[in-house]
Amino acid sequence: MTEEQEEFGADRSDFSEELTRPATEDDDQMETSVVSSAGMHFPWLQKKLDTVATGGKKEKDFAQTTSACLSFIQEALLKHQWQRAAEFMHSYLQILEDSDSHKRQAAPEIIWKLGSEILFYHPKSNVETFNTFADRMKNIGVLNYLKISLQHALYLIHHGMLEDANRNLSQAETWRYGEKSASQEIIMNLVQAYKGLLQYYSWSKKKMELSKLDKDDYAYSTKSQNILNQSWKTSTHIGALIKIPGVWDPFVKSYVEMLEFYGDHDGARKVLTNYAYDAKFPSNPNAHIYLYNFLKREKAPKAKLISVLKILYEIVPSHQLMLEFHVLLRKSEKEEHRKLGLEVLFGILDFAGCTKNITAWKYLAKYLKQVLIESHPAWVQEQWNSRKTWWPTFHFSYFWAKCDWKEDTDLACEKAFVAGILLGKGCRYFRYILKQDHQVLRKKIKQMKKSVKKYSIVNLGI
Repeated sequence: MTEEQEEFGADRSDFSEELTRPATEDDDQMETSVVSSAGMHFPWLQKKLDTVATGGKKEKDFAQTTSACLSFIQEALLKHQWQRAAEFMHSYLQILEDSDSHKRQAAPEIIWKLGSEILFYHPKSNVETFNTFADRMKNIGVLNYLKISLQHALYLIHHGMLEDANRNLSQAETWRYGEKSASQEIIMNLVQAYKGLLQYYSWSKKKMELSKLDKDDYAYSTKSQNILNQSWKTSTHIGALIKIPGVWDPFVKSYVEMLEFYGDHDGARKVLTNYAYDAKFPSNPNAHIYLYNFLKREKAPKAKLISVLKILYEIVPSHQLMLEFHVLLRKSEKEEHRKLGLEVLFGILDFAGCTKNITAWKYLAKYLKQVLIESHPAWVQEQWNSRKTWWPTFHFSYFWAKCDWKEDTDLACEKAFVAGILLGKGCRYFRYILKQDHQVLRKKIKQMKKSVKKYSIVNLGI
């Protein structure tokens, strides 16, 4: 055992005596307390400890009690019983004294994961307590130093303590201990990238200040040079990380914003294209969203926008950008695009979260009529064949007709038209809306009745 482990194990009160005091009736319901032969204090749950036995005899040795303690901590965390978890954690720290070297070496990482979770959520925890715990844990498990430093910094960022977080990351950045493993190299890149993200935040604030100054003002030139220097540092820290396969959304967005700000549009396009299309990177809808929005800002050709959104459609067919995708396809001169435009609308409305999307229903009602006028009933039938067994209940039941009419008459009318086109005038949803006496919508409902009679695929006998 290292000197740091002995010190931490002997002074377990640093986990916070305040957190680990016995719970009151208001904290948790207390049961019988138990003291093991190893001197470990187990509050409550005598009956649970009784289950830790071999051949009917209780095993009270060190290994058994620490193992049971770990199980109780995990159970308490799952139930969000932070006070209870803190008390067990206070006892579990004795794992640092385990005679099994393998368990002793693995203990710091386990203690950090459990302890940080407890201290993050415990109602009586504070930043000072968390900082003390984190600093102690960095010194116990040197191999976990970088990981703990990074997570400690994220905790500080969460609490708005950006300067402290930056200082923490700077200290981690200069840490050295033997040869770096591959995993430590990645964590070091993360440390540097998060430092870059904090620098980006500072850069972004300076950019806002710059936008308020007159370009002819001397202060503008000075501040402009300052943010240029800041962006160089930031891009250096972030650039290395985003070349490693992974999901780096906030880093990529920050990096691209700076590249665009300084006019390096080719560099921004290259970063976003690699992020979206490099086969080494995991599938990531946001990568295609970022690329699409960038190309849109650059006024790229519609064919290019369609190709980007087509991949997003395959990944997330219910994404809100699918409505824009439909518009692009609908306006395309290619028949295959216009056909896909219909499929996209049906695809959006397949999802429960989109059932009330009035824009999607308006687009579908309008496009169904257009497609049928252009003599493409087979397109409609192709989409309807796979949905006719479940869409009537999912969208067009009598129950939904009543609810939709009560909540949003415009939505109800759009859905009624679609229902009539797909299911004919006998559809209960269509009939219910048709019978409603609404002075403002009377003309629209009358026109809807005529259109359904003329264009319904049921009447076409397909």
